[in-house]
Amino acid sequence: MLHASNPRAPFTLSSMQPRLTPPDGKPFIIHVVVNIEYWPYDQLTPRTIVIPPHGRSHVPDLPNFCWSEYGNRCGMPRLLELFGDRRLPVSASINASVIDVYLELARQVLDAGWEFVGHGMHQRALSAETNEGDLIRAALDRLEAFTGKRPRGWMSPGWSETFETLDHLSDNGIEYVCQWVIDDIPTRLVTRNGPVVSLPYGLDLNDSVVYAIEKQSSSEMRLRMLETIRTFAREIDRHEQPRVLTIPLHPHLSGVAHRINFLAEIIDTLAARSDTVFMNGSQLLDWYLSASVRE
Repeated sequence: MLHASNPRAPFTLSSMQPRLTPPDGKPFIIHVVVNIEYWPYDQLTPRTIVIPPHGRSHVPDLPNFCWSEYGNRCGMPRLLELFGDRRLPVSASINASVIDVYLELARQVLDAGWEFVGHGMHQRALSAETNEGDLIRAALDRLEAFTGKRPRGWMSPGWSETFETLDHLSDNGIEYVCQWVIDDIPTRLVTRNGPVVSLPYGLDLNDSVVYAIEKQSSSEMRLRMLETIRTFAREIDRHEQPRVLTIPLHPHLSGVAHRINFLAEIIDTLAARSDTVFMNGSQLLDWYLSASVRE
């Protein structure tokens, strides 16, 4: 008897996916996602750069709070400048509380034309919430009130989900999610209200994994991206199937002074290719939903 690996996405080898017509003849699709978060000063931080003294966590956790705060103060201007100078589309995966705590930052992101993507209310796992559906609705309502548009996409804080998350998201009009990191092209996920699209994201190409968890050198992201470019280019040529390279970023990680130049080099390398196109989440979703399937 065969069993499905999960209840949301039937298993399919990537090499057996239906062929998709690339957008504007550009099969190498780049999706930049900047995760903008508020780590509450009066709570334990979701991640640490400094080990607490004597191995005991405490509040306020000043050095680890400052890690994130520095990113929002200094890393975000660098990222806004990098992508603004190049006029590239960006998705902003943003805690709704950022609008209230860092209003000036939120306005800069809005003025830059970045797409707002739901990212919870605070940087806290959805399983920790007493009423997940209410929190999702409140977060999306806050983003809509600020931007004038209902978010179409969602990235759960810390990739977190409960067994009901996708159903709550579809209840609230979400059309795509980023936390299902299962393929290099978009994939439909089953919900009680019909399919939601999973856009490719990144685990081992995520600066949070590379720098905060693995604690690799500042040049490591460039190395991994360059090797991924080589592989994707070969696969695009062989299989005649587009590939989506998502670049997941955090201002306190990729926006610091000793890494921003490596990131700029990656972006310029990709932009210089004749086969690449940069898209935000909604542009990527619209292409996927309208792409003709070649028999």
